[in-house]
Amino acid sequence: MATAVRISEKLVSEAKKFSRVDHRSITGQIEHWAKIGKCSEENPDLTYRLIKEILMGLEELEQGERSEYKFG
Repeated sequence: MATAVRISEKLVSEAKKFSRVDHRSITGQIEHWAKIGKCSEENPDLTYRLIKEILMGLEELEQGERSEYKFG
């Protein structure tokens, strides 16, 4: 369910730039930033890179991409 939210023109302008680089819609870029920010607040000890890798892993699981982890 979509909900209209007012955000600053500055944020929209920044999202436009990043969305072009990451090949996302402006809405998709802002949602991405919100998801990363939420994870960061919930897990302050994790780096951006680790949060992004975790989110990628979760998405791969949802898409059915699974492989057994081999130790050592």
